[in-house]
Amino acid sequence: MSEVEGRRESSRSLAHRVPDLAGLELLLAVARLGSLGAAAREVGITQPAASSRLRSMERQLGVALVDRSPRGSRLTDAGALVTDWARRVVEAAAAFDAGARALRDRRDSRLRVAASMTIAEYLLPGWLLALHAERPDTAVSLLAGNSAKVAELLLAGEADLGFVEGLTVPTGLDSAVIARDRLIVVTAPGHPWARRRRPLTAAELAATPLILRERGSGTRQVLDAALGGLARPLMELSSTTAVKASAVSGAGPSVLSELAVGEELAMRRLVGIPVDGVSLRRDLRAVWPTGHRPTGPARDLLSLTRG
Repeated sequence: MSEVEGRRESSRSLAHRVPDLAGLELLLAVARLGSLGAAAREVGITQPAASSRLRSMERQLGVALVDRSPRGSRLTDAGALVTDWARRVVEAAAAFDAGARALRDRRDSRLRVAASMTIAEYLLPGWLLALHAERPDTAVSLLAGNSAKVAELLLAGEADLGFVEGLTVPTGLDSAVIARDRLIVVTAPGHPWARRRRPLTAAELAATPLILRERGSGTRQVLDAALGGLARPLMELSSTTAVKASAVSGAGPSVLSELAVGEELAMRRLVGIPVDGVSLRRDLRAVWPTGHRPTGPARDLLSLTRG
């Protein structure tokens, strides 16, 4: 079986092993309310349907999740663990939905956000979810591109608030630092660098063809500055996800935000490579046209990024 076929088979089997979101939301409601009947009312189904959904989850997972008694419903020890895991899944799904909703072209949008790719992929969905909780009637549209594209949209009046990752603030924009980030060198576990005992030097990194983001991206700007403009592209790709997938496949080493590779490092699909003598830290900034401080929903979103 090829690696691609193996991934497909794993995805299919995962879909059969993991309960759907409706079941996980029901379990969270039972944990919070202590009653299957109350949980059923909260999620909008009958109590028999809720009982059936829980039993189906228990069969699927092979463990008892809830002890039912006349006094109410109590999580088993296994159920408490599953509930903690379920909470993270449901929160991630909610953030995914907030991001996906913002990507739709909505004519009634009252907040137009432009974000560079790393921020759009890994931070913005959570911020949009928090904004929706505070201002549920605010329609948001999201335009994602590299940092140069974000500046272009703001200066053309096509976005109200932007987020960029580069070392400098584009001309014509004011900014506020909202977070700090670090780029790291990563390779697949089979790459010779993964077995090194010494950190890479700046000269070694500059001499090696790398899988890179395109020019104009904040990630590329930081790397080029760190290496004096000497970074050598093996490939230039226009999204963090594409760069990461290529690195995981073993195509070559890459330099990516630590925001983007946490899961891959934890699962050993990628290995972080220390580098001496190179500063790969950067500020993440909110940006807006000079002299036009964000107001209304844009101001509210800006405040949430600093929470």
